[in-house]
Amino acid sequence: MSSPALRVAVVGGGIGGMTTAKALVRCGIDVTVFEQAPQLGEIGAGVLMTPNSVRHLERMEMGAALAAAGARIGKGSQYYRMDGTPVAPILTTDSSGWNGMYGMHRADLLAILADGLPAEAVRTGHRCVGMEQDAAGVHLAFDNGESAEADVVIAADGINSVLQPYVVEPSSPVHSGSVAYRGLIPVERLPEWPYGVSQLWMGEGKHFLVYPVRAGALLNYVGFVPSDERTAESWSAPGDPVALAAAFAGWDPRIEGLLAQVETTYWWGLYDREPLSTWTKGRLALLGDAAHPMLPHLGQGANQAIEDAVALAVLLTGVDRAGAPRALRAYEELRRQRVAQVQRGARANGRRYDSAYDDLDERDAEIADSVRFRSWLYDHDAEAEARALAPAH
Repeated sequence: MSSPALRVAVVGGGIGGMTTAKALVRCGIDVTVFEQAPQLGEIGAGVLMTPNSVRHLERMEMGAALAAAGARIGKGSQYYRMDGTPVAPILTTDSSGWNGMYGMHRADLLAILADGLPAEAVRTGHRCVGMEQDAAGVHLAFDNGESAEADVVIAADGINSVLQPYVVEPSSPVHSGSVAYRGLIPVERLPEWPYGVSQLWMGEGKHFLVYPVRAGALLNYVGFVPSDERTAESWSAPGDPVALAAAFAGWDPRIEGLLAQVETTYWWGLYDREPLSTWTKGRLALLGDAAHPMLPHLGQGANQAIEDAVALAVLLTGVDRAGAPRALRAYEELRRQRVAQVQRGARANGRRYDSAYDDLDERDAEIADSVRFRSWLYDHDAEAEARALAPAH
């Protein structure tokens, strides 16, 4: 008699959680996503999709939707000093030359991930408030009074994960000393802006990033500035356009011209954590920012969550209830070292972008040399790596 199908509950309906659901459904695994918001949708602005995640989304038959809703980013992408002096090109391909890079609006990406999932697979209005597990399974409790049973729970509920303390001792997120102003500008307001490129300017203690989203109709900008204020890690805290413009006064005239068009901006506190000692406990596993929150200076938060999701789905395929904890440990062992390198790399890149160097020529040389690290990032195939491990786990 065959074992009953594995039941997986995913807590959190953001990019990591929804990709996990999509990947599990593709592998024939029963999954339910529990999201605290009353409906799916991410406010905020842009997210860079890089080849190491796009290859997986294309395999899950989302390539056409990404191409339609995203903005392809390619040749002409560039790093600059604050005055506009070119430093180095930005890598936009993997080592084969495949240009799998898009600027996406987060809401567009989430809609693409949700499309095609069974209607009953996503339950909104469910804020998880606790869990219990034993050898037989996991019991989840929600603030609306409902509960759910599962064989495996995946916590994809962000840096302030409710479920993370069930895996490791609680620790406070680490504030970076910076905040990010971010927003969107219709491209017709800046007709001279080059099409299909990502551009990043680096100055003392600050940097400024611009890339297109929504099929190139909008420019997504992010201005990183120092701040001791422990701003909430929120996409929706209103910022001051005047203060933003003042922070970048005297920079490349292209930035000043862009900021003159900003009417509304939001700010976002930048936090990460030290790499965790473990991501799993029994039938519970952490994923994405719940496991490895990172600073945005490599553009890898969402991309690493997608890698997590794909690897996890492969390792859970064909696993029965009894084997689930072992499969979760295999997922952690497969992913932890790579993601810790990305976390550390994001911190190091932030120091480069904020010009924390006595000699900027040394910084510029490191930026030019970063193509090697980016290639390591972009060439990775999380699904192939997990499939190589799957028979042995």
